[in-house]
Parts: sequence; C-alpha cells; structure tokens
Amino acid sequence: MTWTVLENTGPWELGEGLRATPGGFVAVDLLAGNLYRLEPATLLASVPFPLGAVAPVQDSDAWIAAADTGIALLNGDGTVDWLARPEDGAATPMRMNDGTTDLSGRFWAGSMAYDGTLAAGSLYRVEHDGTVHTAMDGLTIPNGPAFTPDGRTMYLADSAHGVIYRVPVDPSSGELGEREVFARVPDGSPDGMAVDTEGCLWSAVWGASAVHRYAPSGDLLTVFRLPASQPTSVGLSLAPPHRVLVTTATHGLDTPGPADGRVLTTGTTAGGYPVVPFRAAPRA
Repeated sequence: MTWTVLENTGPWELGEGLRATPGGFVAVDLLAGNLYRLEPATLLASVPFPLGAVAPVQDSDAWIAAADTGIALLNGDGTVDWLARPEDGAATPMRMNDGTTDLSGRFWAGSMAYDGTLAAGSLYRVEHDGTVHTAMDGLTIPNGPAFTPDGRTMYLADSAHGVIYRVPVDPSSGELGEREVFARVPDGSPDGMAVDTEGCLWSAVWGASAVHRYAPSGDLLTVFRLPASQPTSVGLSLAPPHRVLVTTATHGLDTPGPADGRVLTTGTTAGGYPVVPFRAAPRA
C-alpha cells in the first residue's frame, strides 16, 4: 500500500479532527488552534487556544468546536461565542479533545487533563438549544466518538487505556446505555475514528504507525501500516474512487520523519459519511 502526502499539510504539531464535509475534508492542528480545509489546504479559522474538533452549524457559516475548556461557536466573521466552559476551574488544568455530531445533529466532545491525570476527563453532549450536559465521566483521554449509520451505537476510545468502548445510544434523547469493551489495542493507543459505509470502524493508532479496521463484531479485519509514527484521526471519502485520509502528529517526537505531522492518503474500497451539521434551535 502506497501512502501519499497531501500538499501543504503540515508539518502540524498535532493534526486531529479529520472530518468529511460536502465541501471537502477539514482537520485541525489542535495545539496551534488552526482549522483547515484540505485539498487544497486552506486556513479557515485560527484561535488563540487549543482546537480539538469541529462540525459545521446547519444553515450557517459557523462551526461548533471542542475548544480550550469548553464548547464554542466559531463564527464566519472570526468572532467566538462560548456555549459553556465546563472544564474551567478544574482541579488539574484541562482541555477539550476530540468531538463530533450524532445523526440528530447533537454535538459530543471529550475533555482530558494536560498532564494525563487518570479519570479526569469527561464526555459532554451539546443539545440543539446549546445546553451542555455531562454524558460520561471517569475518562482519561477520550477520542471519538463515532456513530453507527443507524445512530444507535457510539464508539468511544479511551486512548490512555488502549480500549475502544461500544455504547448504546437512544437517538431521540441522546441518553447513553451501559458501555462495553468493543476492542483492546495492545500496541499503541486508539485515537480518532470513523465508521464506513459497510458498518466497519476505522481507528488511528497513535504510536503504532497504523490504522485499524474493525468489523461490527469487534474483530480486527485489517492493519494498515503508515510511514508516520503517530496517526491521530481518520476520514473516508464520500464518493468513489474511495480514499482514506489520516492526520498525524510531530508532538513529542525528537526527530520527526518526513511524513510525521502530515495528512496522508491512499485508496480503499469503502466510503464514509459526511459529518452531520450541528442543528441549533433557539434557547427556551
């Protein structure tokens, strides 16, 4: 398998949040606070705080973002509106990490401690009216979530523990059921994820130079080897000929290689789904 580096992508310190949109892929350089559209690489927004992941806001030029210590709207005019900052004042310094929308257009995002304090992180759910609720706590480095095509199952990785969870979701309310272990990753840490049109889960594996593809049963189907040591997130093209894109990072590497911190791509047989826009409703 031959991986190609997308032009003008990186080297980024912490590429993350790769998402397919009808207008093309977007991704972030998390610690730099930069949001990019890819192919060609174009800076869409830059903020003076960490920017974990985004989703477009329906009927708007804004993006909802897991950012800094909470959830923000990045407006097309460059202004920022905060919906909530649930990690302000935490016992240990925290930041938001990965996030995405479910099929109904709610936004979900996880938080983590800068120093990796065990169980300090949480998963938050943003309702259509902009209110933010704690959906799960006791996480260390949450990545994802990713949702099955029917919206009834959420996959969530806790990278620090090498585990991917499967969690039932009530599509109408967003309430979660009991989580169970979907897969364990003995080498490397499961990072960003995506579900393909065959119902299989793709996961970037930080520290292992790999992307894993899992069957809905949790069986590991394929290990894709990459020329970068720290894959961070995965995106799948919406139309054939299908491709997979992977963001990577230079963060923590003493001597990054030529592919580290770049966005890599190669051909594949399965397509993906576009990120669902955040469907905002007026607050009551």
